[in-house]
Amino acid sequence: MAIAANDIIARCLEFDFALAGVCDAHPSAHQQAFKDWIERGEHGSMEYLARNVELRLDPTVMMPGAKSIIMVADQYATRGETDSQRQSGVAQFSELCAGRELNQNPPIGRIARYAQGRDYHVVMKKRLHRLCDELQAEFPDETFRAFVDTAPVLEREHAARAGLGWIGKHTLLINPKRGSWLLLGGILTTLDIDHSTIEPVTDHCGACTRCIDACPTDAITPYSVNASRCISYLTIERREPIDPQFNEPIGDWLFGCDICQEVCPHNSPRAESIDVGEANAAYESRHSSFDLLEVLNWDEDDRRRAFQTSALKRATLDMFKRNAAIALANQCDTP
Repeated sequence: MAIAANDIIARCLEFDFALAGVCDAHPSAHQQAFKDWIERGEHGSMEYLARNVELRLDPTVMMPGAKSIIMVADQYATRGETDSQRQSGVAQFSELCAGRELNQNPPIGRIARYAQGRDYHVVMKKRLHRLCDELQAEFPDETFRAFVDTAPVLEREHAARAGLGWIGKHTLLINPKRGSWLLLGGILTTLDIDHSTIEPVTDHCGACTRCIDACPTDAITPYSVNASRCISYLTIERREPIDPQFNEPIGDWLFGCDICQEVCPHNSPRAESIDVGEANAAYESRHSSFDLLEVLNWDEDDRRRAFQTSALKRATLDMFKRNAAIALANQCDTP
């Protein structure tokens, strides 16, 4: 007999997740679109996305006998909140900025909001593993596997099918109340969960193109992102040198980019009577920016100390220095 989705959702919310939902473990409904995206090379140098494609497109390949996917979300920022409200807390330069003066002192490089607090992989997985343990004890004949951006799972598609929101034109999940400042995770399971009560959230992007118009590198087309042009990809995922055509558009971003979310109307303030939720305290900002001159003088120990328990450690020291040099050049006055 299938377990009621509401019972599972209530259990997830007890673990302090902002949102929870359930969907079946069916294959992706966008398999050809994903394959075409890979074929066009829009995944950039993220070769792991081109490997094991069938595994990524069909959850039952990863877990034979899988019947359900439990999807959860953590909220890492509150809609309507400015980045300043969240704050708590050199050869490359010579070549790029020769003969120019800094127009900001000290020169800083911005960090995407999701990476300003504790590492979400660790924060979410701890609770998901505890939830798996509880469910395993209750249903010993079933299998449960937690994932947080580390398994070949199309998390956003499953989250939308589980009723957590809709996929916006910038390809991020948007919840009608909480906006898009959300981190996703889930549990793949052989447990049969009745998701018939789950209703999909209607797409409310409408004719809006703010995210598309605001993207400095023209990476966004409706419901698709060319990752090879995306500032988040360039500063976080790309290990190789960045094409100079993207230097100026990168602006002062040192790690990631929030522009498409910052301009989204669904992240704007709401009336005080409407509950927009609160960010999980684990993601309280510890570093919203770094002094770029300091970054250029870091050694590996400096990097480790700065990024302890942070998702920032995704980028290597060489990548941070590369990004810092670009951001620093963009803050120099033209002679």
